[in-house]
Amino acid sequence: MRIGELATEAGVSVRALRYYEEQGLLAATRSNSGQRLYAAAAVDRVQLIQNLYAAGLASRTIAELLPCVDAKESTPESRARLAAERDRIDGQIAELIETRDRLDAIIELTERPEHSGCSIH
Repeated sequence: MRIGELATEAGVSVRALRYYEEQGLLAATRSNSGQRLYAAAAVDRVQLIQNLYAAGLASRTIAELLPCVDAKESTPESRARLAAERDRIDGQIAELIETRDRLDAIIELTERPEHSGCSIH
C-alpha cells in the first residue's frame, strides 16, 4: 500500500509515517517510480508505535525495543527496559489519580450552595 493509504488506515499523518521511517521504526520499499510501498502489516506496526509514543516512550527507546518485538523474543536487558518503562507509567498513573482525587474534592466542595460566587468563562 502507498503512504497515503497507510496513513488513512492507521489514522496518522503522512508526515508521521515519514518521521517513523527516518527514526528506523518503520520500513518501506520503493516502487520503480520511487513511491513508498508498505506491507499490510504496517498498519499494526504504526498502531504499536503510536501506543508506545502515547505511553511516553521516546523514539530511541522504541527503536531499541522493536527488534525484540519483531523477533518475538526478549533479552534480560529488554525485559528490564520494559519493566522500567512500566514502572514509570505506573508512577504517572498514581500521580494522575492523586490529581483527579484532588479535583473531585474541589468539585465536591464547590457544589455546596455557600460556594457559588466564582464564575469561569
